[in-house]
Amino acid sequence: MKALLIVDVQNDFCTGGVLAAKGGEEVAPIINKIAPNFDLVIASKDWHPIKTKHFDKWPPHCVQETHGAEFHSDLNTANIDLVALKGTGTIDDGYSAFEATNINLISFLKQNKITELYVSGIATDYCVLSSALDSVKEGFKTFVVTDAIRGVNVNPNDSEIALQQMKEAGCILIASEEI
Repeated sequence: MKALLIVDVQNDFCTGGVLAAKGGEEVAPIINKIAPNFDLVIASKDWHPIKTKHFDKWPPHCVQETHGAEFHSDLNTANIDLVALKGTGTIDDGYSAFEATNINLISFLKQNKITELYVSGIATDYCVLSSALDSVKEGFKTFVVTDAIRGVNVNPNDSEIALQQMKEAGCILIASEEI
């Protein structure tokens, strides 16, 4: 059994958002195309309170109940079986989908007999990286869909470095047409 994890394809991470990854919205059509190939589709959302220590590091983004926190309109949400909310506390960063506070993602995946997890979304160098590394750590065969991710790239090579870290941790880098 295999699942697709869509990480944070939210308005604030797409063009016009306060923390936009260049071309962030470009991942939505790719994700929509591959989603039917999976037994389960899980999407994570940054879901920050208005006051959080996370905003000491980052500009306020994906604040609960705001337009910036909503999924980008190009993402077909009808494909999504579960939404995992992360970064919901006042002191947690919530980079990894495995830090969701509304569901124990590990238990959910294991209860549904998921053995392979395909990771897509935003941002390659933060939330995608953390989610993929946690997936490997939890024993899932982990694939990163390289054309369905985009990075924030605070530093110019951050996404390249993140991809290397994921590969070294045991993630398999794959293009959407290979699925």
